[in-house]
Amino acid sequence: MDSAGTQSYHTGERPDERSLEAAIKRGYNMKNQVARRLQEHDFQKFDLLLAMDRGHLRHMTGMAPGDTYERVKLFLSYAPSASEMDVPDPYYGDDNGLDLFEQVLDLVEDGCTGLLHAIRREFL
Repeated sequence: MDSAGTQSYHTGERPDERSLEAAIKRGYNMKNQVARRLQEHDFQKFDLLLAMDRGHLRHMTGMAPGDTYERVKLFLSYAPSASEMDVPDPYYGDDNGLDLFEQVLDLVEDGCTGLLHAIRREFL
């Protein structure tokens, strides 16, 4: 499992302080996470690549070599209670507090729950 962005704007940087704070409140430790850009070899290395929104999905399927584009899925397609398909980017929100970061964590936790159920159904 890994995390990567489709652009290299923040490569080498640590997560936003608001993101770290929201994560710590829920028991997640992201202190050692460093941003990196998605690479072509990632499509061979990973069985599943999850896009956080439809713009990233288009970008990722466009850069996928050969038939590896089939490994790219929209993350919230696994979220059982999500009413939207795109995870908003809290970094650019006008909220100075943690509300948008908390909302993103809610969506991510929902998507992870659904993803784990899908993996269990397929492999167990």
